[in-house]
Amino acid sequence: MTSNNQQQQNMISIFGRSKIIVLSLFVVLLLTLFHLATSQSTITSLPGFPGKLPFKLETGYVGVGDADSVRLFYYFVESEREPNYDPLVLWLTGGPGCSGLSALFYEIGPLKFDVEDFDGIFPNLGLNEYSWTKVASILFVDAPVGTGFSYAKTSEGYNVSDTISAAQTYEFLRKWLIDHQKFLSNPLYIGGDGYAGITVPIIAQEVLTGNKNGNFPRVSLQGYLLGNPLTDTYTDPNSRVEYAYRVNLLPVELYLAAKTSCNASYVNVDPENVECLDNLGAIEDCLSKLNFAQILEPSCYPLLSPKQNVIKWDRRFPEEDAIETLMSNGSRPHYPELWCRVQNYIPSYIWANDKGVQDALRVQNGTVEEWVRCNNSLSYTYNVNSSVAYHQNLTKSTYRALIYSGDQDLLVPYVGTLQWIRSLNLSVANVWQPWFLDGQVAGYTVEYAERLYELTYATVKGAGTTAPEYKPKPSLAMVDRWFAHYFL
Repeated sequence: MTSNNQQQQNMISIFGRSKIIVLSLFVVLLLTLFHLATSQSTITSLPGFPGKLPFKLETGYVGVGDADSVRLFYYFVESEREPNYDPLVLWLTGGPGCSGLSALFYEIGPLKFDVEDFDGIFPNLGLNEYSWTKVASILFVDAPVGTGFSYAKTSEGYNVSDTISAAQTYEFLRKWLIDHQKFLSNPLYIGGDGYAGITVPIIAQEVLTGNKNGNFPRVSLQGYLLGNPLTDTYTDPNSRVEYAYRVNLLPVELYLAAKTSCNASYVNVDPENVECLDNLGAIEDCLSKLNFAQILEPSCYPLLSPKQNVIKWDRRFPEEDAIETLMSNGSRPHYPELWCRVQNYIPSYIWANDKGVQDALRVQNGTVEEWVRCNNSLSYTYNVNSSVAYHQNLTKSTYRALIYSGDQDLLVPYVGTLQWIRSLNLSVANVWQPWFLDGQVAGYTVEYAERLYELTYATVKGAGTTAPEYKPKPSLAMVDRWFAHYFL
């Protein structure tokens, strides 16, 4: 009997060891497959920048989707403070279709173009003293496919939607973390601005669900942050009329007439409601010559593109037309006498389309015909009209959220943002009050809480639709304080 028991125990022991070996081989195979889907290069110098880069920059591709047919390009900058402990931020620029390079150079990255001394031929690069990489490592992703230097191996691979793009970005994140396991334990946040307000909450939900289902690796997501986020394709554009009235762009008589005749609904108006349409036409006459991204700055778009319906949400971006017009006089840009912010974007088109630059960034030859800052010709299906339900579901999690608004933005006004935040029915933890920088009011903030979920809403005084682009110093102070769990 004893001999039989011993044999059984030996068999069980052998079987157990076999399971461990098979499981280990499976994990090794999985890691190998994930690694084959990625490529990465450390970049120490860039054309236009004098000497070595004073920070760690990595670029590369991560394959996602069926048979890794989609190759998402990224720029990764390690924190300049404590990369082993500082937050890791995955950042998505808006659009959809705006390149991560735009955020890297114009918003929160460590580099910037020397626009003041730009000769129209090739731009020089300088350092952004208010880069968010002072306090966090940032992973800028060209997503969805067709954005920046991201590409697909098949024509079918370019057909994406809000939900497909979110799923592919979640897959990207998991594969990138497997290849960069030293960051697995860092507090992770997903962020973005503009149209990222639709996709980021979906990605956060994907992470939450994936962790519950035991997906490998477990993603240590702490929360998300969004700037002037398009969240609801009705509420946000509908709030433009009220915002315009609040900042004295509309007379009270016209505002009240439109509010009454349109029943405070200014989007997708009944074509038979003539009175409402007449009032909206008058409102359009008042607003159409403004720069919607920052109402205090001059606008080039009415001079360079046809008049658009300013009430309806329009995902098209006229920048390419403006850039083409400004650069129509040969390779040297033709500047109008009046400065417009769109002129600042011209160096990015020249720099990113330079063969030497693309070689330095390790862009794969022949994959992208022409780099554009924001690609408005994506094969993209807008299948999520509102991400409010995702936010609502995330209030049941332990996430933290930072929602901020440049208060001079007419594209996604703070009025609509506050409206959907209040619809979440969260408890107010700290009432509306100013926050300060250098002894001055830098904006206003209110904090909400629901069980273990926290949401901080903040305005950045004087900023436009991409707050760090307009107000870099207070934007850095804002995010640094939020990461550190204090604000005022």
